[in-house]
Amino acid sequence: MIVVLGLLIQIAFIVAALMFFSDRFVYFSVASVLLSAVVLVWIINDNTNPYYKLAWVVPVMLIPFFGTVTYIFAKLELGTHIMNNRILTLIDKTSPFIPQNEGTIDELEKISVQEKNLAVYMKTHAGYPVWKNTYAKYYPLGEDFFAAIIPELESAKEFIFMEYFIVERGEMWNTILEILARKAKEGVDVRFMYDGMCSLMLVPYKYPKKLEAMGIKCKMFSPIKPILSTVQNNRDHRKILVVDGHTAFTGGVNLADEYINRVERYGHWKDTAVMLKGEAVAGFTIMFLQNWNINEYGKEDRYENYIRTDFPQLREKNLPTDGFVLPYGDSPLDNENVGQTVYLDILNRAERYVHIMTPYLILDNEMTGALTYAAKRGVDVIIIMPHIPDKVYAYLLARSYYAELIRAGVKIYEYTPGFVHAKGFVSDDTRAVVGSINLDYRSLFLHFECASYFYRHPVVAQVEQDMQNTLKKCMQVTLDDCKRFNILKRTAGHILRLFAPLM
Repeated sequence: MIVVLGLLIQIAFIVAALMFFSDRFVYFSVASVLLSAVVLVWIINDNTNPYYKLAWVVPVMLIPFFGTVTYIFAKLELGTHIMNNRILTLIDKTSPFIPQNEGTIDELEKISVQEKNLAVYMKTHAGYPVWKNTYAKYYPLGEDFFAAIIPELESAKEFIFMEYFIVERGEMWNTILEILARKAKEGVDVRFMYDGMCSLMLVPYKYPKKLEAMGIKCKMFSPIKPILSTVQNNRDHRKILVVDGHTAFTGGVNLADEYINRVERYGHWKDTAVMLKGEAVAGFTIMFLQNWNINEYGKEDRYENYIRTDFPQLREKNLPTDGFVLPYGDSPLDNENVGQTVYLDILNRAERYVHIMTPYLILDNEMTGALTYAAKRGVDVIIIMPHIPDKVYAYLLARSYYAELIRAGVKIYEYTPGFVHAKGFVSDDTRAVVGSINLDYRSLFLHFECASYFYRHPVVAQVEQDMQNTLKKCMQVTLDDCKRFNILKRTAGHILRLFAPLM
């Protein structure tokens, strides 16, 4: 209510300003048109995604004053620039603690120059190196992930880092919280960070203080405040758990009961996660610390204290560590679309197949082109989508792309038992991605995201096996199905595409 009240006050102020100018309407209109013309030139020459440009051009032309003022505000807001500069500074500071092993790059180059080039891009422009000596295990359901993290949390002796988009009280979170509180009392450095969007509905606004009373260091990323701010549009969508620097988890699973099917919201909830043990865990450790230290001016961590170089458990348990692993994060503020670049690289280099799971399908021209071109040149492109959606508008938008993709040869399946929340790519039995990155504008351009990229690693086969098992529970969508889809819903989907980049 505080947020809504604050926004209403600001809207009332704008309306009052307009009424003040009513006696000078002609001058005001001319000024608005001239300013909007200048802004249109600015938009056209801006180095951003063409779909973003279109999404701004429409409101600037239809409602010149509001559209123009909103665009100027979004581009010039000080908070966005401050956060971006801070993040870039932290990436520079932490880079020495996750150096690229040149021997790993040389070995990668002998196998594939293109793969080596991707690794060079990721280190140079995203800040994350490729690693070897890392064991990984894939979890095809949220329940499997939940069962796996409990013993890892119980084993913690030095630190536990957790960064999640959603946390909601229930069986899953209550179980985890009890362990975190107990570990904190034992002297373990326990840190928990969650996105501020949760404060609107899922947990109290002062929830961090409750956790701190238990000995848990807690932060709410970008708390929702009753002010107009584009920074609040950049949510922390990451899912990261790091234990003692030797084990890390990521994937699509948040900390709420629907993710482990203890609560049914949209039928059966299909989600995935992956565990890493070994050298690559350092990537997620540093990724967490970068976001944790955004507001820690002059009080930053000594990053070297959290990086491990020895992993005796890999030898003791004789765990397989073949292949290459590259954990990576994506920031919405640095003009480097790392998440999309990795997906495009997989699509453009695929030779036999690309199999995809995603809850949302809201595509720009580049992604649409890559998907259709891959299918047209004979690559088996399969996209697994939810049959029971969690957001009606997102489902209508996704449906608006179906016919175009199917005509090009892309195969679209819907998971009939319920909702797919998994985010995964797998290609040619050699490459796979498991993480938090959806195929929509928010994930690819507006959110803080993370994932793990695998090349010639045993986990790739596990991801593909899950794809095949999931397909057995899916129905294929045909062009006839697209034609039979309710005409009003089809129309709504196409209209929504005008505003998709801003949603």
